[in-house]
Amino acid sequence: MLRRFLAPLALLCAPVFAAEPVSYNRDVQPILTHKCVACHACYDSPCQLNLGSGEGVQRGASRLPVYDGVRTKAQATTRLYLDAHGEAAWRAKGFHSVLNPQAGQAALIARMLELGRNNPPVPNAKLPADLDISIGRDNQCPLPGEFEAYAKKFAHAGMPFAVTGLSDAEYNTLQRWVEQGAPVEQQTLQASVMEQKQIAEWERFLNAPGARESLVNRWLFEHLFLAHLYFEGGEPGHFFQLVRSRTPSGQPIDPIATRRPNDDPGTEVYYRLWPIQGVIVHKTHITYPLSAKKLERVRELFYASDWTVDAVPGYGAQRRANPFETFQAIPAEARYQFMLDNAEYFVRTFIRGPVCRGQIATDVIRDNFWAVFQDPHHDLYITDAGYRAEATPLLAMPGQFDEIGDLLGLWKAYRDKRNQYEELRRDTYAEATPPSWSHLWAGNDNALLSIYRHHDSAMVRKGLIGEIPQTLWLLDYPLFERTYYQLVVNFDVFGNVAHQAQTRLYFDLIRNGAELNFLRLLPPQSRQAYLDDWYQNSGKLKMWLDYTEADVDTPSAMQLPELGAKGAFARSLLERYDTLNARPDPINRCTGAECHRTGLPADLEDAEQALSRLTGRPAGGLKVIDQLPEATLLRVERADGQREVYSLLRNRAHSNVAFMAGESLRYQPGLDTLTVYPGVLTSYPNFMFSLRAGEVPEFVSQLEQARDPAAFDKVVARWGIRRSHPQFWHYFHDLSAYIQETEPVEAGVLDMNRYQNL
Repeated sequence: MLRRFLAPLALLCAPVFAAEPVSYNRDVQPILTHKCVACHACYDSPCQLNLGSGEGVQRGASRLPVYDGVRTKAQATTRLYLDAHGEAAWRAKGFHSVLNPQAGQAALIARMLELGRNNPPVPNAKLPADLDISIGRDNQCPLPGEFEAYAKKFAHAGMPFAVTGLSDAEYNTLQRWVEQGAPVEQQTLQASVMEQKQIAEWERFLNAPGARESLVNRWLFEHLFLAHLYFEGGEPGHFFQLVRSRTPSGQPIDPIATRRPNDDPGTEVYYRLWPIQGVIVHKTHITYPLSAKKLERVRELFYASDWTVDAVPGYGAQRRANPFETFQAIPAEARYQFMLDNAEYFVRTFIRGPVCRGQIATDVIRDNFWAVFQDPHHDLYITDAGYRAEATPLLAMPGQFDEIGDLLGLWKAYRDKRNQYEELRRDTYAEATPPSWSHLWAGNDNALLSIYRHHDSAMVRKGLIGEIPQTLWLLDYPLFERTYYQLVVNFDVFGNVAHQAQTRLYFDLIRNGAELNFLRLLPPQSRQAYLDDWYQNSGKLKMWLDYTEADVDTPSAMQLPELGAKGAFARSLLERYDTLNARPDPINRCTGAECHRTGLPADLEDAEQALSRLTGRPAGGLKVIDQLPEATLLRVERADGQREVYSLLRNRAHSNVAFMAGESLRYQPGLDTLTVYPGVLTSYPNFMFSLRAGEVPEFVSQLEQARDPAAFDKVVARWGIRRSHPQFWHYFHDLSAYIQETEPVEAGVLDMNRYQNL
């Protein structure tokens, strides 16, 4: 009994006698990862304060936002690890410390944490209505001398912001660390012996001498620079980035920090694999596998045929604008097939990245659609050298020049080139063999992709998810490559309004081209009706202003019925390519009495059967859709302690998606639908419910009956996990844990900047 009494007393007294110094790597970064990185990572970190690494913590904060859609001049890049190194260099770029005490006051980070601790949210209640938590809010980013005024005006804006805060132990650890001077030990990821061997092999390949090799390796770099590369059989959690370095293999990497990956490096280049440092966050974690088999595949694609190049092209605006000319010496089939082999990765790069706030691009696409690809053997750009020569000059893309005064002229010039290409394509394909099922690529499970947009973010998955969508895309090589270069390689997140406008406007043309490609698969008599459905109201004006005429005359060999042709195509696609469909979906496409996946435990079968009642019903009938955000996560607990996670995605309907502004004017809310699918299908959860499997039928019934906000509030109060929930962080990070268990390579910390105040 005495021992039990003395034990807690000893714990209380122990720190007095031996207070071990706080370690950044051991003690501090885990707290920041658990409670701060969900908001403070990537370019949309409030005040550019990135807390995913010691480098970011020491860099500090800046009042200059990265996302600014109206700036008239491009701003200096501020990329961690690339654009400056060390505190002094970042201070010279306008960043201020959040760790150093100033003017007799504690460090900013300590005062922010204290403000949050003194004004905690009411447990599991809505946040105050006047507290702006939107991603478009004006972040104040106070300097040390301004903090007192900030605290008086924004009492509920301490850290962590608008969410359940730190535990006592976490708070005390961080305060002790600051009191000790906030030391940061630099810890770098070290490749394993096996990884080092594979790195050496890849770097030897990527830096091989010769004109052909230099051109291929430059093309490969421009297509893999964004990837989080990992070695099959490598260490879990180890990822690498392909960079251009001033130093060769065997020496420390000295990265060349150009604005774009295809800018002139200004020196001799060595391609190097650089370990990715800091916390992995899901929104920027776009993975690509490397292996001996992959290296052999690359050699086979690019060097099996006998092609030559006289000289490696230089750099410059024209080279950026038209990669088809820059890399025309490389066989087009090799380039296209390389992209097809990992099509999900390449679509992810422009659907999910390289930015963290993408409405400038995402409002050009529908909320859900499927994508398929043209087989290389039926892509005339690859098979017809004369057509390729005629088409290549017309494939240049805008955005290389950002003078605001020239915006309209630049846009018209590139639009007209694109339309000339579309007319050439239409006329050439009209004389070719009519499209049949063999014209669709079916090389591996990357052949069928589903894309879901959640307002200013989007995701892509292998397989065909959800009900048959309103639109489908058919991508050939010119479309696939242009989309990648326009939205990834050539896009500058730090660019000005002219650059961003040109990017957005051209992506509109790309979407239109993908839709027109698909339309040619359908019977000619059915095409105009689908086109009219995709471009309703003001969309007809856009068709007249900017698009070329669709081919509504030439035949198709798909043998589809005129009535309901799109649905017939989709059903045939599912049947013909069922072995490639990575994600069968009986919940959203139920064709019988059992609307759940096979092989599930009985409680999950019942849960999925109930959830299927929410799918395929427009908001005009299922009124609760009006209350739901874009991406809701359902955490379903089983009696044995296991749990399943489902994504509940709201698909907003639009009369058309053809204009840059005024999206809300084109909403058709009565036609919104829901997709329910197992897994975490977003990097940005908007809300979460947690319930027992046996409660799912009742939960669904309550949603079906929730016809107004008051009724929905009752559902949220019972099962919802609000930002103020005492166990918010447990539930939030359990989503990442679920990804770790089900898709470990894809795991990363999710973003809560868009978590709503329901």
